[in-house]
Amino acid sequence: MDIAIKKKHPVIRYKYYIAGGVVFLAFLVYVIIASAGPRQLRYDADKLTIAEVQQSKFLEYLDVEGIVQPILTVKLNALETGTVARIVAEDGDMLALGDTILILQNPELVRTIEDERDELEKQRITFSEREIQMKRKTSELKRQTVETAYKLRRIGQQYELSKAEYEMGASSKAQLELSKDEYEFSRDNTAMLMEELRHDSLMNAIQKSLMQNDFHREEKRFERSRQRLDNLIVRAPISGQLSFVSVIAGERVSAGSSIGELKVVDQFKINTKISEYYIDRITIGLPATIVYQNRKFPLRISKINPEVKDRQFAVDLVLLDETPENTRIGKNYRIQIELGQPEDALIIPKGSFFQQTGGQWIFRLNEAGDKARKANISIGRQNPQQYEVMDGLKPGERVIVSGYDNFGDAEEIVLK
Repeated sequence: MDIAIKKKHPVIRYKYYIAGGVVFLAFLVYVIIASAGPRQLRYDADKLTIAEVQQSKFLEYLDVEGIVQPILTVKLNALETGTVARIVAEDGDMLALGDTILILQNPELVRTIEDERDELEKQRITFSEREIQMKRKTSELKRQTVETAYKLRRIGQQYELSKAEYEMGASSKAQLELSKDEYEFSRDNTAMLMEELRHDSLMNAIQKSLMQNDFHREEKRFERSRQRLDNLIVRAPISGQLSFVSVIAGERVSAGSSIGELKVVDQFKINTKISEYYIDRITIGLPATIVYQNRKFPLRISKINPEVKDRQFAVDLVLLDETPENTRIGKNYRIQIELGQPEDALIIPKGSFFQQTGGQWIFRLNEAGDKARKANISIGRQNPQQYEVMDGLKPGERVIVSGYDNFGDAEEIVLK
């Protein structure tokens, strides 16, 4: 006979389905709870840089690289056209002021100056001849004046004698008038000669002065021409090191063309380039330092080139006291240019967080130090090592300043 089968309870019959549903609901609840809370990321604390927020002195400065250059570079130019006859100095030679660098030759210039010298000699002879003529004329006038004055005295004596004879009745009035006319004529003639002699002396002085001025001008012109021969010898305009000579023997160079370069190497300057962002804050006289072999060497900005190229502008600095050992042209130094005085500020070290967050937020650790959550902050000034925190943090708090590339969109970091 058939045995009646007892039906199972629905719970027992569908227990696997029910268990699966419970597990699914539990997972769903977990997902909802997890999505509702902060997104967490577990991370090894040893792989992060954690820094403490400090209230300390903040100095705003720039850390740039500068290259040593000579304090002065002089271009060498040919003052006269000519052919290079001989190069005396070589590249790299140390020269003193006036040392010969190279010698040019210019036969045409030599002939021109010789012709001018001959012309000057002719003018000298002409000047001497005219001077002799003026002296001779003056002497002749003086001789005539002396003779006339002598005759005037004799005629005057004769006239006085005639007046005495007339008074005594020994001569007639006609003879007295004749003697008087002769005396007056001689007197007037002598006065005219004396006046002519004075005019002659004055004219001679004027003519001689004019001739001397003309001759001196010709002498100066010839001297300038003669100095052109000296310009065929190219000399060092200052003491320094000859960087290079750009011509060769036998080459013809024109007046004013560049033939080399000379550098002053007993004093240096340091040239660097700064971002255009700081162009309004960089001024002449701003202090700076070089740290070399654990020593600080002070500098100051001596020149600013306001022209911006590739979003940078050039600045020259000079050393104030000592020069670091083994300083040579072309050597590089790290320079710290101070943009102000040290001030009290809330600071944190620099780190990669700024590139990811733009300085708008940072991961701040809790008091236990096992978790870090996002905190909104405001960054002010900065230097190559520190940021100034304007808002969002307090002294003594700890923050994560590196490792943000691996955090993704996590809002909370659980430190292991």
